Amino acid sequence: QVQLMESGGGLVQPGGSLRLSCAASGSIFSIKQMGWYRQAPGKQRELVAVIITTEGTNYADSVKGRFTISRDNAKNTVYLQMNSLKPEDTALYYCTADVSTGGPYFYRRWGQGTQVTVSS
Repeated sequence: QVQLMESGGGLVQPGGSLRLSCAASGSIFSIKQMGWYRQAPGKQRELVAVIITTEGTNYADSVKGRFTISRDNAKNTVYLQMNSLKPEDTALYYCTADVSTGGPYFYRRWGQGTQVTVSS
């Protein structure tokens, strides 16, 4: 079993910052890609940012220049630094990790989500 635990969400004013964290635990042999998705009420879930061990990072156009994804491989943890937050960033943010438990295949795991609300 692999679990992802997110933290760091909350209420922030427009222009403010938040840092999300997500720690993976359990029967982990290797993690290839880690990332963040979000889903706002009435909208589809969308990619925010991903970080891959050998290929770098990828961001949604809407967050480029404002958000930064990073990871600590020793801790199996991924972070999302969110700056210059806008009301349209309000959503439930989900962490993902593509995990191998020992075989050649990687399976995507999802966290439970952490709420980010940007409002004055």
